[in-house]
Amino acid sequence: MSYGPQHISKQFDDELENVRGKVLEMGGLVEQQLNNALRSLIESETDLAELVIETEVQVNTYEVTIDQECTKILARRQPAASDLRLVMAITKTITDLERVGDEAEKVARMAIELTEKHGPKAYYIGINAMGNLVSNMLHDALDAFARMDSKQAVAVAGKEPESDDQYSAILRQLVTYMMEDARNISGTLDAMWTARALERIGDHARNICENIIYLVEGKDVRHFSIEQMEDILAGR
Repeated sequence: MSYGPQHISKQFDDELENVRGKVLEMGGLVEQQLNNALRSLIESETDLAELVIETEVQVNTYEVTIDQECTKILARRQPAASDLRLVMAITKTITDLERVGDEAEKVARMAIELTEKHGPKAYYIGINAMGNLVSNMLHDALDAFARMDSKQAVAVAGKEPESDDQYSAILRQLVTYMMEDARNISGTLDAMWTARALERIGDHARNICENIIYLVEGKDVRHFSIEQMEDILAGR
């Protein structure tokens, strides 16, 4: 069989598209993991929490498999600048997705702890709102990755300070619960760790958005403000 330049180029494109598809599969799994973790927390469904914990093995397998495929592409293809950015963006994105999976697992474990301790439902009010925010951020970040939409990526990254503000508000509320009744301390500490896990998920969603901007615009925007990212998109 003859392998001319066009055939090799088509093979390469297929390999890149296959890897990109696997990233989206991994993202879908992690997104489901997060949603199940939040539901297990709010509805005290320990069976669902156990499912989240079990799913972490699949998430880790995706990360290793995709990383290996990216390494093979780099070794065999010596990609040009734009394709190299895609491979690099993918390797960074799967690291963030794996860490989101880790944080979702923590939320699930805390859901089990809080259910067993019968903590007051007041713990969950702010956490539920924050969970919805970071879940939407992750969903929209993955959508931006699927469509290679740097404008949407900037919009999603712009929501990260809101998750930080919600986290601070939750901590203030939980400290009040501890001060009101020493019996609340154990459950409140679990709720604090849960809120911290959600705050980190917001950070990882922003990281994914920064990877998209790097891929599409060719600019490394880590540590950039949202205004600076918007300037890049506007060509300023």
